[in-house]
Amino acid sequence: QVQLQESGPGLVKPSQTLSLACTVSGGSITTNYYYWSWIRQPPGKGLEWIGYIRYSGSTDYSPSLKSRTSISRDTSKNQFTLQLTSVTPEDTAVYYCARILISGPFDYWGQGTQVTVSS
Repeated sequence: QVQLQESGPGLVKPSQTLSLACTVSGGSITTNYYYWSWIRQPPGKGLEWIGYIRYSGSTDYSPSLKSRTSISRDTSKNQFTLQLTSVTPEDTAVYYCARILISGPFDYWGQGTQVTVSS
């Protein structure tokens, strides 16, 4: 059973960098054909895909967030991380990490973590 767990600060000040980690158990983040994603849901809105890091280590990002987003990984910890720079209150959301099989649906999700951007 694959499990994902998000961690990181729940409060970030405007203009700072939001940093979250997703620790994976029950499966390796380097296993072929799996992509490891970040998704968020602002209050009262739908899910928004942020980006992913592939099993190979390459990345892809939402065009609307690409200039501020970086996703990396630490294979020794079986963990991948999100950094979102220059945050504003509009980045307030529940942030989820999830796994997707290439060309398939998201099959495992973390429980989500609330991040609020406020001074």
